Amino acid sequence: MGDRAMALKPSGIRKFFDILETMPEAISLGIGEPDFVTPWPVRDMGIYSLEKGFTKYTPNAGLSELRTEIARYMRRHYGLSYEVARQTLVTVGGSEGIDLLMRAVLDPGDEVLIPQPSFVCYGPIATLVGARPVYIETTAENEFRLTAAQLRGAITPKTRLLVLPFPNNPTGGIMAWPDLEAVAEVLRGTEIMVLSDEIYAELTYGVRHVSLAQIPDMYERTVVINGLSKSHAMTGWRMGYACGPENVIQTMVKIHQYAIMSAPTTSQYAAIEALRNGDGNITAMREEYDTRRRFVLDRLRGMGLPCFEPLGAFYVFPDIRGSGLTSDAFCERLLREKKVATVPGEAFGDSGSGFVRCCYATSMRQLTEAMDRIESFLETIVK
Repeated sequence: MGDRAMALKPSGIRKFFDILETMPEAISLGIGEPDFVTPWPVRDMGIYSLEKGFTKYTPNAGLSELRTEIARYMRRHYGLSYEVARQTLVTVGGSEGIDLLMRAVLDPGDEVLIPQPSFVCYGPIATLVGARPVYIETTAENEFRLTAAQLRGAITPKTRLLVLPFPNNPTGGIMAWPDLEAVAEVLRGTEIMVLSDEIYAELTYGVRHVSLAQIPDMYERTVVINGLSKSHAMTGWRMGYACGPENVIQTMVKIHQYAIMSAPTTSQYAAIEALRNGDGNITAMREEYDTRRRFVLDRLRGMGLPCFEPLGAFYVFPDIRGSGLTSDAFCERLLREKKVATVPGEAFGDSGSGFVRCCYATSMRQLTEAMDRIESFLETIVK
């Protein structure tokens, strides 16, 4: 086995999913996956593509028709223009895009700045390519945003890449235009590239998502990673994409053509329909998530669990330090004693200690029952 792979720690989420699999009656607030089924017109397009016999490889970078829709989507939603043939790439989920970008721009010894808490893959992928992840702690007091001062303090001559994972998993934190302007001011004059993971870009509440690529001078150094898993309830289709500077995207295409060949053909045809006609579905799902978000937030606060208001994604990140338990113990006891699955904050980095992630992408009936059980669990602890 390779030393780098052997040195990786197992995901902190996995332990709870293993327990959950033995408890089919448990309510899961653990998995970050929409409970909606992919809208019917999208599924129908996937079926139609099979009926028509579209079962062969596509071009490495993806169907031209799909990449055209990706470029139109980015222009329509964010005012960003990407040249279809040279600046867009279809990937197998957003995760492949993250992997490709790090392999494209990093060399051994480079440093990657990663705000924490954040999704679990960034640090391990950086390690696998020989780079060094440098974590920057974000806090509830600052709504889990990356500040310019923090960024400036973390940059060294070895810094090559900044990860911007906003809207954030697991905190639900966002970066507004003034926050990104301040980040951009620090980046100007450096050669640091930016991986902007915007997989939750369509799930913001009361505010519009802003991409760093929209900020003046940032377009040429920003690669936007996105996908249809969260916005269009298409997790199982594994449809992602990357948009960015031509030299970076074309390097990613080279790696992609050796590693993957091309994304699944059926999924690409379904994605065309989702991007072309699916904006209404996004709006409907976002409104439903917002209702659930406000319900869960009110209930958790009512139980005495401090919780800042998340304005993005579909997670709340309550502070459970007042319970006297660690995050890991809290989640394990909650699962075993009340059969509600959540994820300890440590799974997303050391700065998540003292918090737990609750995903509200499940039905109101399930959420109501889960909140009742958490409240009962807290009463048990107090006794």
